[in-house]
Amino acid sequence: MADPVTSRPVPVETETRRLLERFDWSTTSLGPREGWPERIRTVIDTVVDSPVAKVLMWGPDHVMIYNDAYIEIAGANHPHAFGGRVPKIWPEIWDWNSAILEAGFRGEIQSFRDKILRLKRNEQLEDVYFDLFYTPIRDVTGGIGGVLCTVLEKTDRIVAERQTFLSNQRFRAAIDAIHGTIWTNEASGRMVGEQPGWARLTGQSYADYQGLGWSKAVHPDDGPASVAAWQEAVATGQTFNHEHRVLVAGGEYRRFMVRAVPTFDEAGVLREWVGVHTDVEDMRAYEDSLREHAEMLERQVRHRQRAEEQLRNLNETLETRVVAALEERRQAQVALAQSQKLETIGKLTGGVAHDFNNLLQVVSGNLQLLQRDLTGNERAERRIGNALAGVARGSKLAAQLLAFGRRQALEPKVVNVTRFVRGMDDMLRRALGEGIEIETVVGGGLWNTFIDPTQIENALLNLAINARDAMDGQGKLTIELGNASLDDTYARTHAEVTPGQYVMLAVSDTGCGMSAEIIDKVFEPFFSTKAEGKGSGLGLSMVYGFVKQSGGHVKIYSEIGHGTTIKLYLPRAEQAEDVEVTIDNGPISGGTETVLVVEDDDEVRATVVEMLTDLGYRVLKAVDAQSALSVVESGIPIDILFTDVVMPGKLKSPELARKAKARLPDLAVLFTSGYTENSIVHGGRLDSGVELLSKPYTREALARKFRHVLANRAQKGVRKPDVAAPALAPEAPSLETSLRSATSADAPAPRHFKPCTVLFVEDDALIRMNTADMLKDLGHIVVEAGSAEDALVALETAGVDVLVTDVNLPGMSGPELARRALELTPGMGIVFATGDRHVDGIEQFGARTALLPKPYDMSDLDKAVAKASARQRVDA
Repeated sequence: MADPVTSRPVPVETETRRLLERFDWSTTSLGPREGWPERIRTVIDTVVDSPVAKVLMWGPDHVMIYNDAYIEIAGANHPHAFGGRVPKIWPEIWDWNSAILEAGFRGEIQSFRDKILRLKRNEQLEDVYFDLFYTPIRDVTGGIGGVLCTVLEKTDRIVAERQTFLSNQRFRAAIDAIHGTIWTNEASGRMVGEQPGWARLTGQSYADYQGLGWSKAVHPDDGPASVAAWQEAVATGQTFNHEHRVLVAGGEYRRFMVRAVPTFDEAGVLREWVGVHTDVEDMRAYEDSLREHAEMLERQVRHRQRAEEQLRNLNETLETRVVAALEERRQAQVALAQSQKLETIGKLTGGVAHDFNNLLQVVSGNLQLLQRDLTGNERAERRIGNALAGVARGSKLAAQLLAFGRRQALEPKVVNVTRFVRGMDDMLRRALGEGIEIETVVGGGLWNTFIDPTQIENALLNLAINARDAMDGQGKLTIELGNASLDDTYARTHAEVTPGQYVMLAVSDTGCGMSAEIIDKVFEPFFSTKAEGKGSGLGLSMVYGFVKQSGGHVKIYSEIGHGTTIKLYLPRAEQAEDVEVTIDNGPISGGTETVLVVEDDDEVRATVVEMLTDLGYRVLKAVDAQSALSVVESGIPIDILFTDVVMPGKLKSPELARKAKARLPDLAVLFTSGYTENSIVHGGRLDSGVELLSKPYTREALARKFRHVLANRAQKGVRKPDVAAPALAPEAPSLETSLRSATSADAPAPRHFKPCTVLFVEDDALIRMNTADMLKDLGHIVVEAGSAEDALVALETAGVDVLVTDVNLPGMSGPELARRALELTPGMGIVFATGDRHVDGIEQFGARTALLPKPYDMSDLDKAVAKASARQRVDA
């Protein structure tokens, strides 16, 4: 039968031949098959019909045409590789192929031996070895139309050679390890061929030891018996074991144990003897080791006979091993996915909690301030109370999210769980109702545990309420306490479990139980089996996250119709229980100390400043840590630093606190945050000695925390300084904004006007220092700045009554600064200090504007500030 297109005999039909005839070549650079020139047809037929693996890569789009022998090389890429493009079929080696094809289209013939390529041909990357031969193929115009590659895969042979080499290396190492000398004899028992080991041992040459000449090196008293025993072994084909003395190359006789093993060919015919001379003195020193290596030697020489059996056994067990490996991989992937999910949720909840708690703080603070303004208006008070309850619910939700994401700041203590649980008895009975019977079972000699008491109380309450709901309010709740040890075997099958000793707290109910599918999801956030609106789905996830963050473990057992048991394994503490501190529930009180509030959120900052001012404190404020450090370094007296943990800028709050304490050793520090990140929390626990007030907080919580932190400072013997810290020397490095205290113990104000807060702006350090001292002597509070830009930062930090500024400043001018200052603080007094004795447009700044010509004395300065401040005169 002839081909209807070419009228040539049809070749034997193969798989690739069928693909060739059915493929739509019009979509490639070859064009429709009917239009192929005879030369191209001949080349392609040669490729497809060849018994050797070949692939033709044709045209600028590198279309692949290959034969049946190439199918095994293509692997899972076949059949879509046939007619496909090289870059899409082999993307992992396109760098290699692109260079080869470029050279081929230039007409270069290329060949490579034992070339290793990393191919993905069976769903995974593997190293494959090839001999590759590339030949340019010309088209009908005489140009290069494609590149033909002849492929010989050598992977199996090269791997086998390497394994053989490795086996020989191990064999040689084994012989060296037993201080042995290896030799071989032919089947008749005669030593033939070069024997390097024997020659090195005895010093005999090939002429000396060939045949039975080896016996010449044996001690004369041992020689006849050795030869006779060897001939008997040869005759029977049995393993030869003998001991005799040999004259070694050093000229002394040493005693050797001789062992020779026959090897056989496939037909069972004895082929040769493999023998080892082992120094008996070394052998006795390593008797156990020699026995093991002798067995290994026998295994090596019998390896060939046992290879088929071992391969058969391997195939029989391969499926089981693959299943086990896949299951182990699946479990690892599940654990990894869970860990990644927790990490992702943790990052998400941290960011959400920070912004959400800041928002709640603004709402909560303003509601509490409004509540004081509306005292006596019952309707308004009720509505404000409802709103504050909503804030509390939002705060609880954020706390649960942080707990699951393991981002909450724990304050663990050494707790006696027995006393702790019994102390919750009344609370649990009130929460669960009369329909729930509660039984507590406590094991003897219960250990203490290191845990956050507030969080474990919330966890136990959560578990109890979930149990109540599972029992529909009627049933039995059992709380069990006991010591437990989790060993290495348990830890290997449970992710994130550290072997060791734990205190076990179990909560069991007689409720409806759960299916395996629900158990797998029960600790996920927002998963709930309760009706809509009956639960947030965060209770158990909070328990899980809290226990994990504390270094513990959670295990759940449940069966439908038979109730549920949840076990919490809490880390054991070796120390004695921490002494319980009684919480102050008396009337709240404020204070008169000076507070520096550092908060980047404008609304939060405004709210807390008003709350603290309402409590009687003198408040300074800063928008970031760098601005706050400028306030601290100015020397103005500060009693307590109240700073948000998460702040913008390079300087972070913990570093601000450290530098502030170095400058003001008596300073108390209180952090606040809706999310602490890792700056003051490490290992899930609040750093030792750190005080934290979590957002959102109430006015009462703020007041009590301030008194607590300040009382701790007093307990340590800290006294509030009577005078301000000294001002910085003029040669000290300039600050972004330098705030100088105006209080002076030995320089009473000589004038008779009430003091005010003056912002003094001067770029000359000596003038700035001198004028600031004069203003201090006049009784004013002074804020210094070396530029207009620094002055604007100071205006954001402290309230200012009068701006005293040089007219000619670097950067922004004094009049421009004055206009910006009046935008921030309308009605502020302005004093222009100038050597020109004139300021254009001074009238635009209003009546509270004064001109201070340079040079000026204290009297001139006093009059100018008095005019600008419009302060009431007082008696001396």
